[in-house]
Amino acid sequence: MAAATVSHQHLRDFIAGVYRAAGVPEAQAGIVAGLMAQADLIGADGHGVFRLPQYVRRIRAGGMNATAVPRIVQERPGAALVDGDNGLGHLATRLAAETAIAKARTQGVAWCGVRNGNHAGPASLYARMVQEAGMIGLYLAVGSANHLPPWGGLELLLSTNPIAVAVPAGEEPPVVLDMATTVAAYGKVKVKAQRGEAMPEGWMIDREGRPLTDPARANEGLLLPIGGYKGYGLALIFGLLAGTLNGAAMGRDVVDFNADDTTVTNTGQAVLAIDIAAFGDPAAFRAQVDALARDIRGSARLPGVDRIWLPGEQSRLTRLRREAEGVPIPPALRAQLDALAAELGAALLPG
Repeated sequence: MAAATVSHQHLRDFIAGVYRAAGVPEAQAGIVAGLMAQADLIGADGHGVFRLPQYVRRIRAGGMNATAVPRIVQERPGAALVDGDNGLGHLATRLAAETAIAKARTQGVAWCGVRNGNHAGPASLYARMVQEAGMIGLYLAVGSANHLPPWGGLELLLSTNPIAVAVPAGEEPPVVLDMATTVAAYGKVKVKAQRGEAMPEGWMIDREGRPLTDPARANEGLLLPIGGYKGYGLALIFGLLAGTLNGAAMGRDVVDFNADDTTVTNTGQAVLAIDIAAFGDPAAFRAQVDALARDIRGSARLPGVDRIWLPGEQSRLTRLRREAEGVPIPPALRAQLDALAAELGAALLPG
């Protein structure tokens, strides 16, 4: 059965209504709903409304604080540490991004970390916040479950630990890189499992080193890092910066929020904002980004290649299409969302 579509507005209103029914204050419910619906708009299907049943389950089980108020607990002119109060991760990370932007306007560069947070959706959401303020944005996070062993090992001590970087342009779209340090984010594995689809070879291996393509057996396997040992190194460093530096969980302390609804995760994130004006003329910089983007897109292609893409272009096209046509909701996910809304007494998702 094909996935039915729902408008962005209806999706956002539905998410907000479910959160309110689960005890999240109205203002916070609206903020998080907007960010989650935005994730679906850009095609990050494993990080938008797909996560709603899981988030609500953790709230109701006591693993996440529905009425959390994130706050800055330590700061300097160009740095800050946000405590998420064990609430919805989007709230703490949004505060970190807003704080980094404000500080970078006077300091040129600002770094804000998060501790005691939770899963906060796709990395690009927060790098884009900084980019939309006219700055270069960078986001790092410790993933919310360990699925990656050290290079050559079997013990799951690292996560997908993603990075996103968003660079403003002028007439061209911004350049937005959003990637896990594993070949595939675990959210994509979960989406494959829900849809009954096989994973491509190269995403996971079993404990004998053989390819694992059945997402229903993902808990038996190991995610593979990008670039072999280099991806392992990046996952480690990003975790130290987004987790250990902030007093957040890393290594053995990371809680698998897919399997544990009651334990506080203490998830860590970090947002860096770079004010382009601290380094030169922002208009000149954006013009140079435009020129480079056009050079890359217009460069010679290998046989059979129709187009050279820049990071973020495909997500942008997905957003434009879904704004016009709606966000697809697969039947299995729709059934989960209908059941969740009915259980909470919230309005059903239209369509």
